[in-house]
Amino acid sequence: MKINDNGIYIDGIDKKILRALMDDARTPILEIARNVGISGAAIHQRLKKLEKSGLLAGSKFIINPKALGYTTMAFVGVYLDKAISNPEAVKQLKKIPEVIECHYTTGNWSIFIKILSKNNEHLMHVLNSEIQSIKGVSRTETFISLQEQINRQIKI
Repeated sequence: MKINDNGIYIDGIDKKILRALMDDARTPILEIARNVGISGAAIHQRLKKLEKSGLLAGSKFIINPKALGYTTMAFVGVYLDKAISNPEAVKQLKKIPEVIECHYTTGNWSIFIKILSKNNEHLMHVLNSEIQSIKGVSRTETFISLQEQINRQIKI
């Protein structure tokens, strides 16, 4: 199956391997090999091919932020004075550990960010003392997440 115009092709075996690793990246290669019906070496070769193609962007452990006391998630639309402020604002946002995602967007905001904080008071501090003090930020619009309903990767 051709995935995109960059020439990335995956077949049914690649899909089975990817699905197994997406379910649990710690699944042993030999277990995947047994389930798929090919050798562990063949699994390694296919994974190297998929990495080289750019389809795989690495693997990581996911930390549960609630276990560290981060119980408030918010999405913040950031209004900037001028579009020229974007790179500098992003540079400053990178310095704030509570900012875990940052996107340039179309629509009302110049930048849209995702923040994890310990509680509403912590969120207010991050917004007032750190984000709104960035040069070029004219104002922000905040949406607090009550509960995440969907968190998934794209289907393979």
